[in-house]
Amino acid sequence: MNRSRQLAADKIKEFLREDLGYGDITSEALIPVDQRARARLFFREPGIASGLMEASIVFELLGCTVEGLTEDGDAVEPGQTLLDVEGPAVAMLSGERTALNIVGRMAGIATMTARIVDEVNEASPGTRVAATRKTPPGLRSLDKRAVEHGGGDTHRFRLDDCVLIKDNHLELVPSVTEAVLRAREAVSFTKKIEVEVRNLEEAEEAALAGADIIMFDNMAPLEMRRCLAELEERGLRKGFIYEASGGITPENAADYAASGVDVISLGALTHSVRSLDVKLEIEMM
Repeated sequence: MNRSRQLAADKIKEFLREDLGYGDITSEALIPVDQRARARLFFREPGIASGLMEASIVFELLGCTVEGLTEDGDAVEPGQTLLDVEGPAVAMLSGERTALNIVGRMAGIATMTARIVDEVNEASPGTRVAATRKTPPGLRSLDKRAVEHGGGDTHRFRLDDCVLIKDNHLELVPSVTEAVLRAREAVSFTKKIEVEVRNLEEAEEAALAGADIIMFDNMAPLEMRRCLAELEERGLRKGFIYEASGGITPENAADYAASGVDVISLGALTHSVRSLDVKLEIEMM
């Protein structure tokens, strides 16, 4: 088992413990222990497949065999079989809801991400669509994988991935320049330094201080376009990554991308997800 699959399995064991308790008393009361069944997993609406590895692990941990018929990240149609499952009927019923919850949420994230990526690329080819850390505790690894399946960028997984100097940090430090200098002295050279800015002056200060990534926070697209033009005139466009964040929604993401930034990040990819309608259809063997 590869490392990512092992990590997913460890998490899914926790999910199953949470849902199973001491056992599925309904299925155990109604179904003979030796009854076997087969099932197929499919979407009731079109979307991007995601969570299939995790769903497979759910059923495998419960003693079933799983055959994958498509890959995470593939575009799929309603009714298309994604997984075939075979094994003890009680085990299959016990894992059904956990598997569907995972796939529905992850596919919803992947599908929304793919739609936004398409719209952003049409408005500004090359601009990346990134997630944020606005994920429910315990679900970040799954949510970020789903963003990847939709063609998005994961951004930071954890606080130790990258220095990100935000407005609340700057309330406690004398200046943007001082914040960047402190970070540069304290953190490994392998880590990028990003600074959240609110206007052109702070963006210029961050660039001159040596920040790698400069994030325009809660700034309107036209204002960002003006700032980028000014920064280019001052020789501070090339060699820096400019990111837009704050106030970005699926509806206006393309407008923000068209401002000329390199990255747009939006929490809506993970905090406002609508699960895809997914079904496990079971039959007796």
